[in-house]
Amino acid sequence: MKAKLISALTICVMMTYTYAQHTHTSKQNDVLQYVNPMIGSAAHGHVFVGANVPWGAVQVGPTNFTQGWDWCSGYHYSDSVMRGFAQLHLSGTGIGDLGDVLMMPFVGEITTNPRQYCDIYNHADEKVMPGFYSVKLKKSGINVALTASKRVAFHRYNFPKNAEARVIIDLSQGIGWDSPVKTFIRKLNDSTLVGYRFSKGWAPDQRLWFAIKISKPMKAFVLYDSSALKSKDLLTAVNTKGVISFSKNIGTVEFKVGISPVSFQNALKNISIEIPDWNFDKVVANAQQQWRRALSCVQITSNDTAKKTVFYTALYHMFIAPVLFNDADSSYRGTDKKVYPHAAFNNYSVFSLWDTYRALNPLMTVLHPELINDFVNSMLAIYRQQGKLPVWHLMGNETDCMVGYSAVPVVADAILKGFKGFDVNLAYEALKASANRDDNGLQYLKQLGYIPADKEIESVSKALEYAVDDGSIALVAKYLHRQNDYELYKKRSEYYKKYFDAKTQFMRGITSDGSFREPFNPFQSIHRENDYTEGNAWQYIWLAPQDVQGLIQLFGSDESFVNKLDSLFVVTGDLGANASPDISGLIGMYSHGNEPVHHVAYLYPFAGQQWKTAEKVHQISTEFYTDKSDGLCGNDDCGQMSAWYVTSALGFYQVNPSNGIFVLGTPLFDKASIKLNGGKAFVITATNLSEKNIYIQSAKLNGKAYSKSYITYKDIMNGGTLELAMGAVPNKNFGAAKKDRPVE
Repeated sequence: MKAKLISALTICVMMTYTYAQHTHTSKQNDVLQYVNPMIGSAAHGHVFVGANVPWGAVQVGPTNFTQGWDWCSGYHYSDSVMRGFAQLHLSGTGIGDLGDVLMMPFVGEITTNPRQYCDIYNHADEKVMPGFYSVKLKKSGINVALTASKRVAFHRYNFPKNAEARVIIDLSQGIGWDSPVKTFIRKLNDSTLVGYRFSKGWAPDQRLWFAIKISKPMKAFVLYDSSALKSKDLLTAVNTKGVISFSKNIGTVEFKVGISPVSFQNALKNISIEIPDWNFDKVVANAQQQWRRALSCVQITSNDTAKKTVFYTALYHMFIAPVLFNDADSSYRGTDKKVYPHAAFNNYSVFSLWDTYRALNPLMTVLHPELINDFVNSMLAIYRQQGKLPVWHLMGNETDCMVGYSAVPVVADAILKGFKGFDVNLAYEALKASANRDDNGLQYLKQLGYIPADKEIESVSKALEYAVDDGSIALVAKYLHRQNDYELYKKRSEYYKKYFDAKTQFMRGITSDGSFREPFNPFQSIHRENDYTEGNAWQYIWLAPQDVQGLIQLFGSDESFVNKLDSLFVVTGDLGANASPDISGLIGMYSHGNEPVHHVAYLYPFAGQQWKTAEKVHQISTEFYTDKSDGLCGNDDCGQMSAWYVTSALGFYQVNPSNGIFVLGTPLFDKASIKLNGGKAFVITATNLSEKNIYIQSAKLNGKAYSKSYITYKDIMNGGTLELAMGAVPNKNFGAAKKDRPVE
């Protein structure tokens, strides 16, 4: 009778959730109903599908066989073959890694071959929502349900009657570039396994310890090195695999999988602290309550359910990374591989900074400011351990992926917005140290003021990104009254001007003799081999968000600047056979599928034409974001693609990543209320908003007429109301006066 009741829980978990949803939110809309984690799981979105909590260390979920670039997260909507359920996944990245501690239930004869223990499924048998995933495996008839706490994955497997029930723990399996280097499993007793998995890939030296607690005793446990039988109790090898066998008619078996960057002892402690009992439904409810709190930072008013689904799913995707990289006692392993016990902050990893510095990080200072000090302290710890701020940090590893020192705008933004929970002097030291290295073309930049295209690949993109970063340092230097530093980094922030060819009106590569590189084709986008990173000259004209007025001056007039900007959205050309796959989401040569252009639609107000920003933002928002599985036009990149939508839907975007100036676009909702500390809120209302009424006619801030085409971080965080009157015909005077344009 007990076994039957336990088995039934797998079937009724959705009913339990529905009941909890109704009772918890009987008097209000439950935000979770508007989250569809499958959005972005098809096409090139690369999002994580599975169970986790906001910014949690664990992302437990389904894992397919990797079949190419679109399987970077381990799962793709087009697939129907289940390799297993791994504890760690990336979300939205352009490179695959992780997939650690793959577990797969199966029935029948023992096998260690993933092509034999894999299973098939269809989407009709999947259920996924924040904090919960389930699927029925068609070949075996096994029902799988997953949930998670911060550092513990919780698996529930319901086996069919009269079957030889097995579970494999396959440490040889990873995602994308990942491959094991050294792995270990040890049986402590008939319901406890521990081990570690050291691997290399995008993360060159990843080290993960784990512990597995099982709800029912194992009948047998055997260890294999690849497919060779080795041991029943412990094994160290490259490709360690363990196969658990249970008694027939075992029914439902549950597994708690704790992870740790420090030790399997800490992994066991994480389990005992976070999930001490065997109440699966309680863990689901706790996970969903964490998501409910995180997503309730914004309350949207709209009758358009599809748009609300796109919005809250984007918000959900924003909150997957960064991820916790410490234990429940705050211990963690640094990038120097040393253990730092009981840190005074929560340590995080998975910083996709080249992407997220543009929209996600500035928006997080508004939506979840309570996390900012921990994020910055994590970056400063990385600086102390590796001598520079993180570039693209992955599970305690520096990947040095992408160009620029893109943690600099994020740290600078936190300083300039007045966050106090970190050492500002150390932060300033870290900013300068990261900018004054001699790698990745910086040695040429310091000597010559530019990076020779015949000496360094992607030279234009590198130099332009460095100028953005140096502009952030200049702002901090000015804020801290460091005049000499301000003048130095202000000068460096304007080095982008050297790349501007007034004749063609493009940013072009410069050779060692000081001339522009020839031949020149502004459409060319040779992946990883030209002057631009994941783009072409059309997309990189505009990468000067730290000095938009200076960029306009290069064109000679507002009119010339706007004419060229208009051309970006209409011109077409041959990208070439070897074009970067990241160039997607095209409107003309505007490529929304990749991050360097994410601020570009918001440049018009700097030239006094805010109404054109409204047009472009509305077009991008409606064409490239939908509630379908292919509802993202490019890699979500740890939430940046989603963050663009969230901030744009609210009606503004911080163009300069460090100055706290949010440029107005066009809101997508009748009303949006941002929850602030102290019970305050910042409310954006849009009267007469419709699919045609996208233009701001007039504005009021806290009841007073407001003519500026931007608002400040201080405006938002003080609370109040921004009232926007919308219409179908542009009010070309709104924000047009010089005094009303965005300041820098």
